[in-house]
Amino acid sequence: MEKYKVSSAGNNELFLITDCYKKLCQIMKSLKNDRGKIVHVIGAPGTGKSANIYHAIGDLNLNIYDMKLRLKSVNISSKQVFNTMFEGLNEDLEVKSKEEIYRKLSEYDAVLIADSFHDSHNLDPTYIGFSKWTYYSGFKALHFYLLCIAEYLRHRKYFKNINIILQTAWRIHILGKKYDLFSDLGLFSKILVNILNIFFDVVLICYSEKETIEIVKMHVEDADTDTVREYIQKYGHKPRFICDALKK
Repeated sequence: MEKYKVSSAGNNELFLITDCYKKLCQIMKSLKNDRGKIVHVIGAPGTGKSANIYHAIGDLNLNIYDMKLRLKSVNISSKQVFNTMFEGLNEDLEVKSKEEIYRKLSEYDAVLIADSFHDSHNLDPTYIGFSKWTYYSGFKALHFYLLCIAEYLRHRKYFKNINIILQTAWRIHILGKKYDLFSDLGLFSKILVNILNIFFDVVLICYSEKETIEIVKMHVEDADTDTVREYIQKYGHKPRFICDALKK
C-alpha cells in the first residue's frame, strides 16, 4: 500500500486544498518568525499526513531539516535507538556535541520528524525505521519517549530556539480491528486531541466525504463516485487505502 504514499515534496504533484490543509498552513506559516513551537500533525494511516506537510513546506517556502533514523535491527533497546538518533545527527550535521547539534538545528525554520524518521525502511530497505522498531518493541518503546522528554527538559534553553514538526499515528487493536487513537474513537479521541492541544499546536488530518472523493479522483481518473463511496464505507475517509484498492 505504498504506491500512493507521499514521502517527499518531489512526489506530491497532485494535491487538493482541504480545510485541514488550510489549518495546517495557518499554523506552519508562523514558523518563519517564531521559535520554540511544536506542530503535532496527527491522523489515521492513509489520510495523507506526509502529503499535507510537504505541500505546506513548499507553499510556505520553509527551510526544513528532515530528520532521519537509520536503525540496523529491531532487536535493540530504547537507549540504543536514542543514541543512534544522536549519532546520526552528529554525522549529518558534521558536529561533535549536543550543543552544536541544537545550534545547527536552530538555523532551520523547523525540524521535521516524519517519514525519513518513522519509515526509513520504505526509503531504504537496508535500514529500519522508528515505526517498525516500535511495532516489534511494543510497550518497551515507551522508554524511548521518556528519554526524549527528559532530553527536552534538560536542554529546554536550546529547544526554545527550535521549531519541530512532528507527524504521528497511534493505532490500537480492539477485537481484532485497528483503530487510530486520535480519530476513530469518537468522544474519547476528541478528549485526547484536546489534551494534546495543551502541549502542542495540533492539526488533525481528516476529510469530508466530498473531499475524499475529490482526492481519490485526482489520483485515479476513472474512479466511479459510487464505487468510491462504497470504499469509504469499508476504509473510512482514507484516500490512500481507497486508491490502492481501486488499482488492484
